[in-house]
Amino acid sequence: MRILLLGTTGQVGWELRRTLQPLGEVVALSREDANFQNPGSLRASFASAPDIVVNAVAYTAVDQAEKDPEGAMRVNAEAVGILADEAKKRAALLIHYSTDYVFDGTSAVPYSEDATTDPQSVYGRSKLAGEQAITASGCDHLVLRTSWVFASRGKNFVRTILRLAAERESLRIVSDQYGAPTSARLIADCTARIIDQAMRERAAASFRSGIFHLTASGRTSWHGLATRIVERAREIDNASLRTNAVDAIPSSAYPVPARRPENSSLDTARVCQRFGLHLPDWTVGLDLCLDELLAP
Repeated sequence: MRILLLGTTGQVGWELRRTLQPLGEVVALSREDANFQNPGSLRASFASAPDIVVNAVAYTAVDQAEKDPEGAMRVNAEAVGILADEAKKRAALLIHYSTDYVFDGTSAVPYSEDATTDPQSVYGRSKLAGEQAITASGCDHLVLRTSWVFASRGKNFVRTILRLAAERESLRIVSDQYGAPTSARLIADCTARIIDQAMRERAAASFRSGIFHLTASGRTSWHGLATRIVERAREIDNASLRTNAVDAIPSSAYPVPARRPENSSLDTARVCQRFGLHLPDWTVGLDLCLDELLAP
């Protein structure tokens, strides 16, 4: 079995290089190898004749996308549509990651996969367009929506808070937006298990394409996440921290170009039932990440 992995230098892509190896031959391409800003060039990536395509590339600069809608749509929608068309031609399975930003964030309960989509940002609209392109292609696919992704490498909230906590005596963090912080490690581990079962289903002619929500369990606010980061970091390496207060603020006190969902909670019952997953609380992945970053 040959797996084409796109986006190997990103948070999720880096972890996927580890988890996909036991499943077969992995052809790993970075953003430099596969240029999503030039979608037509991606067809050449299929020269290896993959059985599975795992796309971990995305335009994730949420605020920048408001100024660059064409770039966001090119990477998150047009390029994804080409991947889906090529997967269809070759009868390959496409695994693609999407986001909580496809919803408006106003629900009082976690969003199910069948909930009405209504993205409030360019980023969210571009990711939804990518989902729709995959569905329209008719290829075998699994779209995995996730949220608040973090890892011990790359640009993410956890690493930003650690940097700021080493520089500032206090932090002001938004407390009225909620979601499930999800580690790239968890996403990659679950993806490998999902692929293994999906390929067995395809062999048995019982495979069904679909969209699934994949996040850690539980939920918190950005303020709650920042507080946990600082508390755990102090336990591990108190000498590196200056911050002694994490103050809660409303999102109105921290204006940004792109509107964020107030509720990013996703219902993960469907993915757990279909693929037999147990999704740990978000604190488990966070603590592992902090240990990796800070432990001597």
